[in-house]
Amino acid sequence: MRYVSVAILVFGLLALLVMALLTARYLRLWVQSYASGAGIGLFDLVAMSFKKVSPTVIVRSKIMAVKAGLGDASGITRQALEGHYLAGGRVPLVVQALIAANKAGMTELDWKLATAIDLAGRNVREAVQTSVYPKVIDCPARNSGRDSLDAVAKNGIQLKVRARVTVRTNLNQLIGGATEETIIARVGEGIVSAIGSAEKHTDVLENPDVISKTVLARRLDANTAFEIVSIDIADIDVGANIGARLQADQAEADTRVARANAEGRRAMAVAREQEMVAGIEESRAALVEAEAEVPRAIADSLHSGQLGIVDYYKLRNLQADTEMRRSIAGASASGASAPPPA
Repeated sequence: MRYVSVAILVFGLLALLVMALLTARYLRLWVQSYASGAGIGLFDLVAMSFKKVSPTVIVRSKIMAVKAGLGDASGITRQALEGHYLAGGRVPLVVQALIAANKAGMTELDWKLATAIDLAGRNVREAVQTSVYPKVIDCPARNSGRDSLDAVAKNGIQLKVRARVTVRTNLNQLIGGATEETIIARVGEGIVSAIGSAEKHTDVLENPDVISKTVLARRLDANTAFEIVSIDIADIDVGANIGARLQADQAEADTRVARANAEGRRAMAVAREQEMVAGIEESRAALVEAEAEVPRAIADSLHSGQLGIVDYYKLRNLQADTEMRRSIAGASASGASAPPPA
């Protein structure tokens, strides 16, 4: 009996020690929960430790929700908070976002959507703030390395534009929606297209709101996480005369092409001239060759008796008379072309 009594005493002391430790660790959180009406009991706090859930995070998040008027009816239950914590979510951030949305009268954000946005890696509290207070985006972006958007009107004058886009978060499309970079790219494309459609750059300078209206009418915020509130043209500067520069470059290119074509034709003419010269030399060679055959033919005729000696001398006289006539004709032509004596 003595040993039994000692065992019971030791067991009781251990139980009291465990209760003291649990009370020292969870008593403050349980008192906070009980005083605020969060409805989280002491055994629930102990169970959280076994489930690897931070009791402090859950209790404080639950107290925030209850004090803001968001209870179990809004889906913010102890089990929901624990489940989101175990899923790797940021519980206090989600609760703060729901409180801000509730105070701003945003009915589209509930617990399910807020936790989905948080688990998707987005800052749900910042999204709510941007939805309540619209955000201004510079176009082009400050970190893009460009000072303005450059566009050319139909008359060839370049315009340098800087715009500011006011957007607010579209919570229903925040998951899977495009980011700010897409908004900036689409707005820049719309501005360039609007200026390119203008007949004269002065039309754009007179009415800059034409750009805003044209860009807004294209619904550039489709499938993005934002809704475009307004597009304001901050500054427009006149740039270079791109049209005149392009025309000058085209004229220079046409001149080079014409020169190349002329050089090709000249080269062909020179080649044709050389061919003609070669043809003349060939004809002269053929003539000399033919003239060389004449004495041989005369000798053969004399030898065969087909040509007599009288006929031969008549032929020689005819040749001499022909040479004389040529020399006379040449002297007359040179005398006619010579200037008269002084």
